[in-house]
Amino acid sequence: MTWRSVRCRRFVFALAVSLLTFSAIAGIASAANVVVGLSEDSGDVTVPTWLYLATGAGVVGASALLTMFVTDREFLEELHTRSVGVGQLPLERAVSLLGGTVGVLALVGLVYVGYMGPQGIGLTSATVLVTFVGVRAVLTTLAYTVGNPWPLLNPWRRIADALPTLDSDYPSWLGSWPAVGALLLFVWIEVIAPVVSTPWLLTTIIVVYTVLTVGAAVVFSPTTWFERGDPLSIWFRLYGAVAPIQRTGDGLSLRWPGTRLHDDDVVTDLSVVAFILVLVWELTYSGFIVTPPGIWTVEILVGIGLPAELVYLVLLLAGYAFFCGMYWLAAGWTRARAQTYLSQRYLAIRYAPPLLAIAAGYHVAHYLGFSISLWPAFLSALSAPLNPDPNPTQLALTSWFGYVEIAGILIGHVLAVWIAHAISIELFPGKLQAIRSQYPFIIVMIFFTMLSLYLVSLPAMDPVYVPD
Repeated sequence: MTWRSVRCRRFVFALAVSLLTFSAIAGIASAANVVVGLSEDSGDVTVPTWLYLATGAGVVGASALLTMFVTDREFLEELHTRSVGVGQLPLERAVSLLGGTVGVLALVGLVYVGYMGPQGIGLTSATVLVTFVGVRAVLTTLAYTVGNPWPLLNPWRRIADALPTLDSDYPSWLGSWPAVGALLLFVWIEVIAPVVSTPWLLTTIIVVYTVLTVGAAVVFSPTTWFERGDPLSIWFRLYGAVAPIQRTGDGLSLRWPGTRLHDDDVVTDLSVVAFILVLVWELTYSGFIVTPPGIWTVEILVGIGLPAELVYLVLLLAGYAFFCGMYWLAAGWTRARAQTYLSQRYLAIRYAPPLLAIAAGYHVAHYLGFSISLWPAFLSALSAPLNPDPNPTQLALTSWFGYVEIAGILIGHVLAVWIAHAISIELFPGKLQAIRSQYPFIIVMIFFTMLSLYLVSLPAMDPVYVPD
């Protein structure tokens, strides 16, 4: 490899990154005008919705087009496999013991406060705030921006490790389907049950989850269950694959953000693909049911006599089935366009990791502002969990925060396009074959972009026919 070719390659890469950045900034600036221009009373916007959506789709499409110019296999391989070894954590055993102890004590404290603390106060309860702000928002954000903290804190793993295990064989056909079903169930319960305003109900769910999780770990062994069947462990492991800090057999390593998604061991079977699609869909679903189109849909279905709980379940499962169907068709279309011997199943597995970048972008849009606004209440509840301030401070987000939400969505999609391109170059020997293979997934990503940006642009309300 000559010095001139190295310089040329770096120039092309720098040019592509610069153009992608410029496109993203332009798209964010144009799209954010919609969010900033939303009127609480009228919902008017400063630019037409079609232009806003087209801009977001154009960012993803332009990103895909630009990445197709980067076809140097050696360069892409070097970029996505390069890492800097950090080594073992100082006093790793002591840090692990401390983290596990904090996790177990936190679990015990949440259960105690959830039952013995004040009821009916919702977002002043330490149990509620730690669950939704601490774990679902902050720890998840930490997982995909820094590194996965869950193995250090997981209280259920610590409890299971201390118990004898039966070491029963885990059925191979079961895969991670229990985690898929559990996550869909949690999403549905969160909508139809007053878990936010009723601490004892949330605590009961935590207790039931504890019994089932520890029981399964005792039956199948903690290693097997927390790698394959536990939804929280899989949740954090997959989000953690986006982060720059990764754990290896030699300790910690530092990589470019998102490059771990290029590896072929992130997703190993279709059940993990299904779990990733839940991560993408559940955030879209949460946005859909609190916006006018979702509320109208629920009201129409309840108006014809269906129970509200069933309506929300049907919408959850129907939308998820639609997402799965789109993805499966894209995998089949990719196989046909690439004219490859690789199976549709293998392509579906191999192209799934980039969707985690999209899920991370959706998570930023849904939970970053949520966690910031409730952060004072979170700290107040931790300082006095049994006697919380009944009127804690909540921060009001500035109008420009809409830029951040849209930036999260667009950056997640752009990163997903880049990783999918690198995977295509690795899988297919011909450069044109690799480029043609990407079209179906780019179309799917553009659809996801337009749908998510559309939901972000709409005024949010409380879901109807659900208890407060």
